Amino acid sequence: MILRWFSQFFSAPHILMALTREQIASIAALARLELSAQEIPVYQESLSRILEFVGALDACDTADVVPMAHPLADMSQRLRPDVVTEEDRRDLYQANAPLTAAGLYLVPKVIE
Repeated sequence: MILRWFSQFFSAPHILMALTREQIASIAALARLELSAQEIPVYQESLSRILEFVGALDACDTADVVPMAHPLADMSQRLRPDVVTEEDRRDLYQANAPLTAAGLYLVPKVIE
């Protein structure tokens, strides 16, 4: 049922544009992407569809849904024991560092 709804949602003939060209350009600038004028409408439609889908998911009532603790309900995962197997060598590793304080490496400031 969910897959049928999902396929109907993404095969809809018309998509409401939730994002503007300016917003797409701003997102591209933040992501350091150079988009051509022909690429902006493609991204505008794709990102708008994603936002619509997230909005549809957000509108679903999940009040009575029990959280899933494990994807395979009848199976359990074998876990290794949580024990320390390595010794602390921080002092040895930091002996070669030019500057350290309180167990941290100190580096020059690069942002003003």
